[in-house]
This record gives sequence, structure tokens and C-alpha cells, in this order.
Amino acid sequence: MQKTLFDKIWDQHVIVSKDDKDLLYIDLHLIHEVTSPQAFEGLRLKNRKLRRPDRTFATMDHNTPTVLEHRDFIEDPLSAEQLKSLADNCAEFGVTLFDMESEYNGIVHMIGPELGLSLPGKTIVCGDSHTATHGALGAIAFGIGTSEVEDVFATQCMWQTKPKNMGVKITGVLPDNVFAKDIILKLIAENGVSFGTGYAIEYYGDTIENLSVEERLSLCNMSIEGGAKFGLVKPDQKTLDYIADRKYTPKGEEFENFKESIKDLVTDDESLFDKIIKLDVTDLKPQVSYGTNPAMTVDIDQPFPEIKSVEDQTAYDYMDLKPGMKAEEIPIEFVFIGSCTNGRINDLRIAAEVMRDKKIAENISCVVVPGSMQVLQKAKEEGLLEIFEQAGCETRMPGCSYCLAMNEDRVTAGSHCASTSNRNFEGRQGERSRTHLMSPYLAAKTAIEGRISLE
Repeated sequence: MQKTLFDKIWDQHVIVSKDDKDLLYIDLHLIHEVTSPQAFEGLRLKNRKLRRPDRTFATMDHNTPTVLEHRDFIEDPLSAEQLKSLADNCAEFGVTLFDMESEYNGIVHMIGPELGLSLPGKTIVCGDSHTATHGALGAIAFGIGTSEVEDVFATQCMWQTKPKNMGVKITGVLPDNVFAKDIILKLIAENGVSFGTGYAIEYYGDTIENLSVEERLSLCNMSIEGGAKFGLVKPDQKTLDYIADRKYTPKGEEFENFKESIKDLVTDDESLFDKIIKLDVTDLKPQVSYGTNPAMTVDIDQPFPEIKSVEDQTAYDYMDLKPGMKAEEIPIEFVFIGSCTNGRINDLRIAAEVMRDKKIAENISCVVVPGSMQVLQKAKEEGLLEIFEQAGCETRMPGCSYCLAMNEDRVTAGSHCASTSNRNFEGRQGERSRTHLMSPYLAAKTAIEGRISLE
């Protein structure tokens, strides 16, 4: 029987079905300090054990300070308590923790792939909405709530309603200086923030095949911004090359057996998708968000659209912008390069190449935050950090940082920030902050030019 990639992985993990729901076995449970404390406490109150500590891995990321000299001091009491609780809980329940002292510490959606924990064919969950990131390796990965975190702790299973299948077919050769971030922003701009609701999205087509694995990770990361819990790409030779020889990837003969086990992880025919959306990227331009959700995005040279709803008016008022303006007129003051969307080594390489032998504009403050300790180390070895520092940027320790302002990293109220993160909601990067989503390339150009420009 022919199936989609998603259905093949899903069906392999169904233990039992009841009332239109399936009980799925979970291969990998990733946790962090924000959504796990209540779940651990639930185990204690019910006198239950952690079912599979060997399939549970923890990192500190959301609340972690990114300034080296402040790394040992957590200003916010709640953040400090969450980090301490994670350390205590992992010690008590036997969970591997990559704390701030670990060479493998980083944002949860960074460390899963780079450590070889996230692998093709797996079911992966995490108490974080951007868990779809890991689907870029050919896995079913999705975010869960705190009560569901407890369920997985106790049983290594969870009930889920199977979604429909959507194929997003991307074709054409990407123009120079246009990237996966531009693809997903264009998809959301054209189809809205709910186009993927009720679907598992598989990205396919010649453009996807030509993307690096790291670019695919960025693409799948923002599936949730299009309303989908799941985003995935079929595993191919690039995938195998990417996961080979990583810390937790199977080794030797075991890896050969693993490759054999996933060779059929491909959608058998695109006619199996319940819905198909197509995008030709041949003429795609760099994308910039102007409003307060990712669908409020335009081509870099496109005027902002007219007001058609109360939501539009509210967004323009909050952002202090007007219809008919263009991205180059946005008074950018801050640039953030980082996050689980664009904090990988290839993102930093792209940004560094733009900034090489240049200085950021006088009106700009720019902060670069690698997504993990491994990325930080590579960036240091390759001289990228030196390029950023010579350009006038501030480089930080790994963490979620300015993406969601859960620590001291906050954009000043009223300031416009060119950001490589994933959400431009009101106050996302700090109270009354104004976020403009874009690729690392465009963010770096903006830092140098002092405005959103490709000049």
C-alpha cells in the first residue's frame, strides 16, 4: 500500500487506536527548563517513575544568560528557579542534562540534530512549539504541552489525532542571497498563518533537494508559524552525511543497518497528499515582515499593503508604520542574529561574509548569539567571531536570547529590530519591541547599511 512519508513513520509508531486517536510510541523526548518542572512534580505527586530516562535529554536554553560575565547570575527569580529545578530533576530522575557548563549546551532544537539525537524515522517531542524543526531530518517532531510532557515521562507514549497530509512543493533555483527563511516567510505571506492547521506538511521539490540540511531545519522550524504542528523533509544522502559520526548517531555496522531501515522513508506518490501548495522560487526576493504576525511580510522592495481590517490597523499602529512605506524606511536600531531558526553555523557564515572588512552603521546595535556551544566553537575556530567583533557587533554565549526575551536580552521599548528569529508578535522581543523578520544575510546587510537594504 502506497503511503506518504509522514504516514509511514506515524503508522510504525502506533501502539493502539481508539476513538479516532492513536497512541504513539515516542522515540526521543527533549526537555528544557520552562515546560518540565510541573511535569516532574506530577511524577512525584503520583509516585511514578520516569519511564525511559535513556530516551530523555535536557538542555538549558530559554532563561540562560548570554553575557559570559553574567553566566553565573540569573537576575529573574523565576528563571533562576526553573534552571535550578531542571538540574535537580535531571539528577533525581537520571536524565542527561547539557547545562550551561556543558560543551553540548545550546537551544534544544539546535542540539538534537547536531548531537545525532534527532534521526530519520523517529518520533520526537518537546515542550516547545518549534519542535517541528527536527522534521527536516525525516522525522515526526512536534511540540507538546506541560501535561503531555508528564504523560511522556510516565509512559513514553501519548495520544494523538492523526493530521491530514499537505505537500508543499518548492521548485526553481533560488536567486543569489535568497534563503530558506525567505521561502517560509513567502509561503506564510501568501497563504496565511493558518494554512497548515490540521495538516502535517512535507516540503519537497527540486529546491528542497538542493537545500543544505541546515537550511531545511530553518524551513521546518517555522512550520508552526503557518499553523502546522509538523513539518518534514524526506531523508536523503545529504541527511545521512549530516548525521554521520555525531555523538549519538549509531556507529559502524549499526549505522549501516540504520540506513537500510530508513531507505523507504519517502512519499510514494504526490497524489497521496490531501492538499498541495506550490511555490516557484525562481524570482523570489528577500522577505521582510512589517507587522505583528509572520503573514505580514513583503518583498524587500514592495510597498506595505493597504489597511483592510482592524488587525491591520492595530499592527500598523503598534509598529508605527504606514501603508505605502517600504522596508528601507523602517528606522532600524537593533539587529539580532541567532535563535533556533537561524543560529546555526551556516547562518553565521553567511552573516560574517557580509560583514567581512566592514563596520556596522552608527545607528545600529548588533548582537550575534550562536545557537549552541558547538556552533560557538566552530565560529571561533573559523574566525567568524573575530569578523563580527571587528565589524562592531557583540557576540554572546548560546541561548534563546533576544528571540523571546525570557532573560535580560530584550529589545528596548519602541525600537525596531531586524531579527533572524521566528515570531514578530507584539512584545515578543521585549515590552513594546518591534520585530522585523528576515534572513541572516539581510540582517547582516541591514547592520552594515543602517537600514533594510541590499545595496
